[in-house]
Amino acid sequence: MFQTTRDDGLDTARQPTHKSASRPDKRPLAFELTELSKVYQRGKGIAVRAVDDLNLSVPVGQVVGLLGPNGADKTTTIKMMCGLVTPTSGRVHLHGYDVARERPMAVRQVGAVLEGARNVYWSLSAWQNLLYFGRLKGLSRKLIVPRAQSLLRSLDLWERRHQAVGGFSRGMQQKVAIAAAMITDPPILLLDEPTIGLDVQTARTVKDWIARLAHEQGKTIVLTTHQLGLAQELCDRIAIIHQGHLLTDLPVRELLARFRQDTYEIRLGGPLTPDASSWLEGFSITSEDGESRLRGPISDQEKLYDLLTQVHAQHLPLIAVEPVEPNLEEVFVQILNNAAQESPVIHAGEE
Repeated sequence: MFQTTRDDGLDTARQPTHKSASRPDKRPLAFELTELSKVYQRGKGIAVRAVDDLNLSVPVGQVVGLLGPNGADKTTTIKMMCGLVTPTSGRVHLHGYDVARERPMAVRQVGAVLEGARNVYWSLSAWQNLLYFGRLKGLSRKLIVPRAQSLLRSLDLWERRHQAVGGFSRGMQQKVAIAAAMITDPPILLLDEPTIGLDVQTARTVKDWIARLAHEQGKTIVLTTHQLGLAQELCDRIAIIHQGHLLTDLPVRELLARFRQDTYEIRLGGPLTPDASSWLEGFSITSEDGESRLRGPISDQEKLYDLLTQVHAQHLPLIAVEPVEPNLEEVFVQILNNAAQESPVIHAGEE
């Protein structure tokens, strides 16, 4: 597993001195985006608002999923957090440092792996890349070397550390990019599709590493991905943006609970008779491994008991009756559908 080293000589984060919105979690903020907007000029007199008045704050030590469909401008938001794109208006604070006003200190708080971008220099070796990015962030060679050794060994790159990155597979290049983002041991990591191009074993290693960094070392991870199963597995909270607007920002469990419906799955130990469809309107019926699975809405206990009476008349063993929990993909689609109907933003503490 990835090892990190403390007492690196970099200035530590400070507490924000600016005002922030009221929030239930009173832990220090890892980052705060305040009324953040980005407008691009496309052609004569045409202004495109990529990010529109975005407000988002995340406490230290959380994995937050920044999700949205293609064109939601997630990457634009990430690049503004890194200081790579200048906001049209609004502020970005990283561990209390204003990216616009205190850029040198602010950018030391963050490491980033951007999807679709060359995060490292292909003409350099993996080892040279880590030395370069470490020095770029102000570390001495004495501090860089042990970190580089640990990262390259953990990512199975040690034996090829002196080979040019341009000759690596996409997965290996991604691993070098991750190591480069980690070389200064930053408190905030911005990971844009971090498991793309990785084999199953390495992807699992990266997922375990993300969880450990947040929950054992107190780092804050911002994860952007289209793999919603990955986001549900790793994230503590989810922020969904669409066309530059924030649609929701909630802890994962609370978000899923908000969209929980009175849906149940009933498993029976055999096939149903043909006449069962008459009393199963609104239910899906599937067969698997000799079982019948009925899935549909049951609004109250009386309806459930009526349905179980009908099931009993089938003379089939009742294996299980279970409420069905929504997954993040189902919730994501529902939120985007709601956005099309101009539903309000959903925040923690709101009903």
